[in-house]
Amino acid sequence: MTMKFPVKDMTGQDVGEIELPPDIFEVEINVGLMHQAYVRQMANARLGTHKVKSRGEVNRTKAKWYRQKGTGRARHGSRNAPIFVGGGVAHGPMPRKYTKDMPKKMRRQAIRSALSAKAAEREIVLVDKLDMDAPKTRDMADILHYLAGECTTLVLLAEKNDNVQRSIRNLSDARYLRASYLNVRDLLKYDKVIIPLDALEVITTWLGRSE
Repeated sequence: MTMKFPVKDMTGQDVGEIELPPDIFEVEINVGLMHQAYVRQMANARLGTHKVKSRGEVNRTKAKWYRQKGTGRARHGSRNAPIFVGGGVAHGPMPRKYTKDMPKKMRRQAIRSALSAKAAEREIVLVDKLDMDAPKTRDMADILHYLAGECTTLVLLAEKNDNVQRSIRNLSDARYLRASYLNVRDLLKYDKVIIPLDALEVITTWLGRSE
């Protein structure tokens, strides 16, 4: 059975109805695949620039700390050893890459799975258009309230729209994203996904084609 969603205007009033493509919004929800795509995305975002100094890199004197015999203490030659305060760190983190690979077909299927989960929970809001004459955060906050209520919101855009983007970016519970950059992390992070019809067309063209 094809899933139908109402289409709203920017005041939250129903102005029509549309059938969502079943090959994108009604696929089998694969939790494991979504988790794999999420872990990959978060890992690829890590810089991996963490670094500590080993005992060979600590800038301290190399002279023997105290004489070998006669002190009653243990034998030590260098204060750079990890057992001393200010010494090097043993087996500490070094710069490395955390990047993970994942086939493109699997990445796209994970996005379809996330969209299907959102659609099944009725957490997708379709709007006929989303446009503003000038950037106004207060007006955008009202529009998002009409469309999604008191929920965190992800707004998808078909293309760059300065007025809409500047109106959203100061809202702590909302984020805008180009539809062609859609990803699993942002889909799962926000309660509602607002999709204008032109952005839906971008998603359909991108994810609906045969592979």
